[in-house]
Amino acid sequence: MEILNSIWISLSSPNEQLTNIIVIFMGIFEAIFTMYLFLAILDLKPSNKQKISYVLSIYAFSIFAVYLIPDPFNIFINYIVNILLILYIFKISILKSVLATVSSAIIFGLIGFLLANPYLTLLRITSEELTIIPIYRIGYLILMYFILSLIVLVLKYRKFTLQLLEDMPSKTRLVIFVNIILGLITLVIYSITIFYYIDILPVFLTFFNFISLLAYFGISIYSLNKIIKLTLTTRKLESAESYNNTLRILHDNVRGFKHDFDNIVTTIGGYIKTEDMEGLKKYYIELEDDCQKVNNLYILNPEIVNNDGIYNLLTKKYNEATSKNITVNISFLLDLGTLHMKIYEFARILGILLDNAIEASLECDEKIINISFRNDTKNSRELITIENTYNDKNIDTNKIFEKGISYKENHTGLGLWEIKKLVKKNNHINLVTTKDPVYFSQTLEIYY
Repeated sequence: MEILNSIWISLSSPNEQLTNIIVIFMGIFEAIFTMYLFLAILDLKPSNKQKISYVLSIYAFSIFAVYLIPDPFNIFINYIVNILLILYIFKISILKSVLATVSSAIIFGLIGFLLANPYLTLLRITSEELTIIPIYRIGYLILMYFILSLIVLVLKYRKFTLQLLEDMPSKTRLVIFVNIILGLITLVIYSITIFYYIDILPVFLTFFNFISLLAYFGISIYSLNKIIKLTLTTRKLESAESYNNTLRILHDNVRGFKHDFDNIVTTIGGYIKTEDMEGLKKYYIELEDDCQKVNNLYILNPEIVNNDGIYNLLTKKYNEATSKNITVNISFLLDLGTLHMKIYEFARILGILLDNAIEASLECDEKIINISFRNDTKNSRELITIENTYNDKNIDTNKIFEKGISYKENHTGLGLWEIKKLVKKNNHINLVTTKDPVYFSQTLEIYY
């Protein structure tokens, strides 16, 4: 009994050192809840190694911050470090890293603001007693973590997620980023205010502030979802317009074939009757070219190229090339929905390679571009190959990636240099450049 009595006295008496030890120990749970909150909100599925690395890293820094950075300013420093850790460990964009930090901070902050004043009022204690008496601090943290666990379960099983698009327009990304930063600043200022004036703020005012913050962040999240939906709708309309144009061209080609079908069969019959195999071969090659055009138009289908952004890019470049009398052959055997690369970076690389292929083949007598998308499951990689006819057979496949190097007049030579930077940034992708007497070839390898 004496041991239990001693423990109770230690927990119920002012003991700032013991309280700090308990808070440091409980900090591991705060790191875990923070992680699971933003994982659920952003629908991230990291490895166990990434999870453990994040929890241990942010927990270690929080201990460091407690002793070396005074309250409540260590809160702001923690937010900055948290953004950098998420960016580095989970390999997501800076915008998503900021959103992950702010969203979890908002939930923590709102719960803390809602609980603090009623908790102090109910137990009839001061904020100082909450800080230095262990039993009060333990009760407050347990209650907070219980509510957080319920929120994580609701987010996980109700599938409430924020899907940020990697390739949103830069202006839209800027608006979202500024909005998130303003929210973070608002949260920090409010945290400092609560820290200093929690004892003198009436419960009704705390509740009113809570409702105000909740409304602000709720409207911000609603607006963010509307912006994303508007961006998606705009892309779908662009895809529909491109697809309608493709269908119109395909329809005209099919009508042309139908109209000429009897003539085609009669011509083939003429070659066969006269046993003119050379003439038949030549005619078949010409006929095959027309058939390939129809096949390409069939492939340029948003159900096959199942990403609106890439579909629009590919359709635009195809129409640009064919308008310049360049023969384009497309083979598409890849699911872009499971592409193991950021769509934004993939689109940049694809656009540069297609532009280069169009410009190079345009200078040739025989203007041909072959585009292939396929999944090499045997070697666990996705392959995108673009090959084109070219004139300059002395082109150096090593020097073309250097900054400012270009074999074309009035060009800066920055395109392939930008690709080189993107390839270096991602250790699971590679670009293989080859050439033969007929084709110059670029193959993007995406390993998974």
